[in-house]
Amino acid sequence: EQVLRRTARQRQDRLDALPPNLAGRMHGLSEYEFMDDAARDAFAALTGELRQQVLQTYFQGLKEGVQGITPEDLDGLRDMVRDLNGLLEKHATGADTTHEFAQFMAKHGRYFPPGISNTDELIEHLHRQASQMASLMSSMSPQMRDELRELMDDLLRDDRLKIDMARLAGNLQAARPDLSFGEPYPFDGDAPMGLADALAAIDRQQQYDAMEEALGAARGPDALDKVDADALRDLAGDEAIDDLDQLRELTRALEEAGYLDREGGHLELTPRAARKLGMRALTDIFSRLRREGFGGHALPQPGRGSEPTEETKRYEFGDPFAVDINRTLFNAMARQGPGTPVIIGSDDFEVSRSEETTQSSTVLLLDMSRSMLLRGCSSAAKKVAMALHTLIHTKYPRDRLFVVGFAYYARQLKPESIPTLSPYEFEYGTNLQHALIIARQLLGRGSGGNKEIVVITDGEPTAHIENGQVEFAYPPTLRTVQSTLREVGRCTREGIVINTFMLERSRYLSEFVDLMSRINRGRAFYVEPEHLGEYVLVDYVSKKTKRVA
Repeated sequence: EQVLRRTARQRQDRLDALPPNLAGRMHGLSEYEFMDDAARDAFAALTGELRQQVLQTYFQGLKEGVQGITPEDLDGLRDMVRDLNGLLEKHATGADTTHEFAQFMAKHGRYFPPGISNTDELIEHLHRQASQMASLMSSMSPQMRDELRELMDDLLRDDRLKIDMARLAGNLQAARPDLSFGEPYPFDGDAPMGLADALAAIDRQQQYDAMEEALGAARGPDALDKVDADALRDLAGDEAIDDLDQLRELTRALEEAGYLDREGGHLELTPRAARKLGMRALTDIFSRLRREGFGGHALPQPGRGSEPTEETKRYEFGDPFAVDINRTLFNAMARQGPGTPVIIGSDDFEVSRSEETTQSSTVLLLDMSRSMLLRGCSSAAKKVAMALHTLIHTKYPRDRLFVVGFAYYARQLKPESIPTLSPYEFEYGTNLQHALIIARQLLGRGSGGNKEIVVITDGEPTAHIENGQVEFAYPPTLRTVQSTLREVGRCTREGIVINTFMLERSRYLSEFVDLMSRINRGRAFYVEPEHLGEYVLVDYVSKKTKRVA
């Protein structure tokens, strides 16, 4: 009896000395000699359940096919993972794996749900399963992540299997680099959540993300017809199905009305639709100006010009002979008095004043970084681009407008394509340097006239081109800032004015724009997104004219 008591006390001391974290406790208990058979069985069941949940993150069939992971089950799983890596690595070479896939599923199909018919579908399924655990790990604090990783390593307790699982994760990421892997999802609240529940929550969130991407990428009725209606109903309810039906009808109605054309399996705006959207944007902006006023915009000094105004002046030698008949006759009658005939003298002539219009070339640099989308600035920027294009096309047809979008890199955009820019075209990065390079090249093709770059952005540059490659970093590196400012200097030497409209009041952006202003004689404005249109269009129009003699 004393021996039993001493043994029990030693075992209790060992239990009291277990590490405070879960992984340490599980490892200690796995080497602990239980005195109670029921306790030993309960711990074995817990270990088996946790091991099953960990492995199930890759292999969904374990839930139905294996109730408790036994050593024999691990042997079969080890063989399956080895064969799976061989299949994926052969598929990565571009070889036809139809035969190998059939053999693999015949041998290991119990680990996977039904409906997987080829290697690509298998990769997509495995990627989705593995991404759930990767997302869960990314969503945890570093301490929790380390504890869970230790627990998983201890549960597997098989160096060969751990190596093969790591190899499998690499093969999956290499097979589908276009898919996100391990995107974190924030968890809040005080209620505890088990591993299975956490993975189920992440799976649900990934379903939402996939549906959002499918709907966002749908560019026509055919693509909308391919949206999984059952999945949409499960995620968003019956109202979402009604909205989807209405969207299909709307696209068909717009196509019948001549606003949409089918091009390569998707719909594009017709020129008529682009003009209508641009005119609507222009009307919206100027209607706001009529309500709120233009503000104080001083007119430049008088000079020669060609655009007539409602004002008149006495004719002087050298003036354009745009005679105002009414004012000229009035001057003659005031000089000679009533009666006919009216004798017009040289001093009676009165001509219309005119304004000088300047020909200009403008490049609109449109920030298409992800932050513009997340902060709700992208719609305002697109609207301004459409309105400016319409204004120039209708009122200043001799002017030239180019639009360049920039994020991770920069590219020229067709003005008529701006209304259809997808949210998925907004990327990470703010490569203003590359945008300025393209803008300078575009402006260098013209001859004469004013040259201007209009920058619409919400953040300081975070990327630049170096040795033909994009260098990205956040916070921005000194090299990115210096490379961008060097390009500002090149624009300045070529007589290009850079005006910047800042949509975010941040210290870093303000400091960078201040550095730009010291190099270039352009101006900088901080504007709220809803007032961006008034600032850009009024600034453009005010530079177009000046009073003449």
